[in-house]
Amino acid sequence: MTSFAEGTTATADLRGARLATRAMFLICGTVTASWAPQVPLAKARLGIDDGVLGLALLGMGAGAMVAMPLAGFLAARFSSRVITALGGLVICLSLPLIILAPDALMLGLALFLFGAATGSMDVAMNVQAAAVEARGGRPLMSSFHGMFSVGGLIGAGGASLMLGLGLSPLTVALVVSGLMLALLVAQAGSMLPPEPRPTQTGMRFTLPRGLVLVLGLLTFVLFQAEGAVLDWSAVFLHEARGQDPAVAGLGYAMFAVAMAVMRLAGDGITSRFGGEAVVRLGSALAAAGFLLAILVPWPAAALIGFALVGIGAANVVPVLFSAAGRVPGMAPGLAISTIATLGYCGILAGPAAIGFIADHLGLPAALGIVAALLVATAASARAVRV
Repeated sequence: MTSFAEGTTATADLRGARLATRAMFLICGTVTASWAPQVPLAKARLGIDDGVLGLALLGMGAGAMVAMPLAGFLAARFSSRVITALGGLVICLSLPLIILAPDALMLGLALFLFGAATGSMDVAMNVQAAAVEARGGRPLMSSFHGMFSVGGLIGAGGASLMLGLGLSPLTVALVVSGLMLALLVAQAGSMLPPEPRPTQTGMRFTLPRGLVLVLGLLTFVLFQAEGAVLDWSAVFLHEARGQDPAVAGLGYAMFAVAMAVMRLAGDGITSRFGGEAVVRLGSALAAAGFLLAILVPWPAAALIGFALVGIGAANVVPVLFSAAGRVPGMAPGLAISTIATLGYCGILAGPAAIGFIADHLGLPAALGIVAALLVATAASARAVRV
């Protein structure tokens, strides 16, 4: 029988782990997004053209793709708490290295390290989040992902503000890294320790199959939709709706704010309606947002459409990650790393595929294909019944 004192301690430990996990998502989102305003400054400082910059930026995606499967294996084999903390440490330390890179090659290598750390932390903190959610017995994943979105707004906005005030890029990087490193040190020890496993089954690299593959493909679609808004919403508003480039950027801003707000409210929504309904209705609403943007020829309709994409897509990915953490017969770290890697493929390859299709059929048609994939995701919502 568990004593009252033991129960109180367990509740306090779970509360501390929940707070610490939110802090990890905030750290990852803040540091990653703080690099975005620095990209044009790095290009100008190094005197490189768009092609060379693009190759260097590929280093970040390559690092994440290489590290994600390994991070899932290590989180399953050892501890998501350790891998999350190590990933956060390397993120904070590598951000200034990116700013100090003396040439394009070193920039690419620094971004590879940054991407590897980001990918590792992303997988491990989602494994930790799944454990906290399972221990708590209620949906929590959306609020964790909401803190990543909040961190993105803080990182991009804060770095832009500091640069606008005249601080040097290195100073901005050091400020962001220092603050997030202090938060990491303060909170890392409160994450849940690893639970003992009776066997080591599932502790090996495997190709995705079955339910994990289905969840991974759904994650691919959702990440592709996010990438479509990130990379193509401003282009669509400028070229198809005749908006000034400064105004065209509002499409992604509305998407990002809507997503952050909905994710912070997402745990209550998932608790009330269930994960399957969230995936079905959220994917359908995101598809409707794309269709509104491309079918109604008014700029305001496009802005509302991109906001609807954020509202609809916000809580689908958290539900998919929660489902991956519950897949029977597979360690949560391996399942989550699998769908995270497939999702990252979507955010990397999706915008390029949209560009290819847009060249042949036009951008509205390319975004319409994304809407069709979201409809297919809505029809596949039963996959989250784990």
